[in-house]
Amino acid sequence: MKKILTLILVLALSVCVFAACGKKKDDNVLTMATNAAFPPYEYKDGDKIVGIDAEIAAEIAKKLDMKLEIADIEFGSIVSGVQSGKFDMGMAGMTVTDERKKSVNFSDTYATGVQVVIVKEDGAIKSLDDLAGGDVKIGVQQDTTGDIYASDTPENGGYGEDHVVRYKTGADAVEALKTGKVSCVIIDNEPAKSFVAVNEGLKILETEYVTEDYAIAVSKNNPELLEKINKALKELKEDGTIDKIIAKYIPAE
Repeated sequence: MKKILTLILVLALSVCVFAACGKKKDDNVLTMATNAAFPPYEYKDGDKIVGIDAEIAAEIAKKLDMKLEIADIEFGSIVSGVQSGKFDMGMAGMTVTDERKKSVNFSDTYATGVQVVIVKEDGAIKSLDDLAGGDVKIGVQQDTTGDIYASDTPENGGYGEDHVVRYKTGADAVEALKTGKVSCVIIDNEPAKSFVAVNEGLKILETEYVTEDYAIAVSKNNPELLEKINKALKELKEDGTIDKIIAKYIPAE
């Protein structure tokens, strides 16, 4: 009898372990990976992640009748996290590039970004031409398009790996500029304006570096979700919701 009870207990525990291991993610939850250090697209307000991407994602979740959950991770881990299925989608002011398209699919564009250059007001760099100087060090946020473009070869419009210094966040790169560790910072225009506004002595060069489109990263194994996201984006564009969200964070000049 004792052997039978022991066998039943072992089987029961096995069933519980199997059930736990095989538990699927809640189908009614839409998980979004971001890097909440990119104002006004995503940033922390207390413990909450807010910004353009967070609000657009919330509207998409409503359209899909799902609950949105946002994970704040390193920017360089977003694509791999979406590719592996750990997250449903990635939104982080992310530009579509050929390299990223090898790993994930992208939605239709929902916003336009511009790469600009932050410099010291009294610094030696006055134009984009000055970035080609032999002693110039360019600060970037690792794995962003600013990093990709700046570290490319001069033939492709970049400045070469030797001139680029990578940081985990844009704020870290700006701090390096303030302390003289780098000569400038290449980053998206809207975060650049936020950083310059709170850091005296910095400015943005008038000439834009690169113009690009933002889109949502989705796993290649989930074409159904991509289709639903594109449908939601289309509706949100047509009814003016996306324009209102962007205008809330980026007032017309």
